[in-house]
Amino acid sequence: MDNSPSRKVTEREACVFLSTYAAWLLGCGATCIRTEKNVRRMAKALGLDVDISIITSHVHLCVIDRDNGKTHDHMERIRKHAISFDINTQLSRLSWELADGKISFHEARELFERIIQTPPANRWLVLLLVSVANMSFCRLFGGDTIAMGIVFAATMAGYLLKQIMLDDKRDVRLVFFTCAFFSSVIAACGHLFHWGDTPEVALGTSVLYLIPGIPYINSVSDMLDGHYLCSISRLADALVLTACLSTGMCGGILLMGLKLAPTHEYLGKSS
Repeated sequence: MDNSPSRKVTEREACVFLSTYAAWLLGCGATCIRTEKNVRRMAKALGLDVDISIITSHVHLCVIDRDNGKTHDHMERIRKHAISFDINTQLSRLSWELADGKISFHEARELFERIIQTPPANRWLVLLLVSVANMSFCRLFGGDTIAMGIVFAATMAGYLLKQIMLDDKRDVRLVFFTCAFFSSVIAACGHLFHWGDTPEVALGTSVLYLIPGIPYINSVSDMLDGHYLCSISRLADALVLTACLSTGMCGGILLMGLKLAPTHEYLGKSS
């Protein structure tokens, strides 16, 4: 295939590339409006008009050549990848470089292939940082030093289990349930053995690392931009995952035989 910069890009080449690009961007956690803007920016640079439709699991793209009116359409399935702001940023930068004429279409396509092969961040560093972050949430909610240590251990164990299960391609709903269960069991030790003065804070914050925050945020963003189907789909996914982690946490509490006092008793005790 002739990949020389002077060769005109065909409607089919552009359509397949742009739809694949959009599917990857959405799969890595980008919002619909961001995906649309990036795709239209690149299509304009290629002298093409584009109609893009984003549904819950697919992207449908139709490109129109402004010179001869030829069209081509392509549908690409949105594959669920790990949320990656690194890949999202690189893909957005690619769209600007193509729009500004810094790279040709063929160079953009080669760069795209390199970007999607970007290796994930060091898993041990991620494990450490997530544990520290969740421990910090414990402190923000009033946890003492012992509670922070419990949350750090519970998060490290749960997140490591999450990494292992996702590597084994386990169902993400089962992953959330299992990780929440193990983290809550570890955190419940603060109650059972009377470690520290705020064991309830340790228990409550031990599963916060599982909260699907990005899907919730993207759901609101998509709704504000009028992408109601995608918004509802993302909200439903987030609610299901939240239900799974809540069920896992309840299972851990029941297994450890905890009888938690009502909130007003904790408030009265702290005052």
